[in-house]
Amino acid sequence: MTELWQGLTRAIELIIAFDPEVMGIAGRTLRIAVTSCLLASLISLPLGSLIHFRRFRGKRVLVNVIQTLYSVPTVIVGLFVFVLLSRTGPLGELGLLFTPTAMVIGQMILITPILLGLTISALRGVSPEIAETATSLGASGPQLALLTLREARYAVVAALILGFGRAVSELGIAMMVGGNIRGFTRVMTTAISLATTRGELELALALGMLLLLLALVINIVLNRLQQR
Repeated sequence: MTELWQGLTRAIELIIAFDPEVMGIAGRTLRIAVTSCLLASLISLPLGSLIHFRRFRGKRVLVNVIQTLYSVPTVIVGLFVFVLLSRTGPLGELGLLFTPTAMVIGQMILITPILLGLTISALRGVSPEIAETATSLGASGPQLALLTLREARYAVVAALILGFGRAVSELGIAMMVGGNIRGFTRVMTTAISLATTRGELELALALGMLLLLLALVINIVLNRLQQR
């Protein structure tokens, strides 16, 4: 118990003192997670709108497949990206393996089905009368999609929060395609795992508390934007 209390005290001191290593890892984690979430949203919002408003054969099956991908293991995504970017893979010549870019690609693949499926669910929750009224007033397809997304903005923001949380707390992809390289691809989750195995309890606790604080701040900001 004494060791745990000392570890917590030292961890708080590291955060308050803005320890360079801790802050560097936190900043890198935030940049990668935010980039992944933004890129995934740029894909998911238009594609989700397209799937929702279009009628085609196999639509229900497609939505079921997307929802099934919510729970895909991160190591499976990491393995896919690793094979894709390895020297013998189709994109091996780009030299992206064990770089932050590879981590962004992996996290983007991981959270895109979540944002896509939740976007479709959010659009379904909008009253059909809104779309009918907009169509009768001469709204075009893109205008109708933007109007519906605006009406479903609360659920869409909730999807973004969930996607960001999934990205920032991910470990398997970061370890497999990032390599946990100090000062380059080391993020909070990989650093916590490494520090724990090394017995560096203070650093692991500091990063753990900072990770929770980071998630809390992002959620507060997004909720404020949602309320506005």
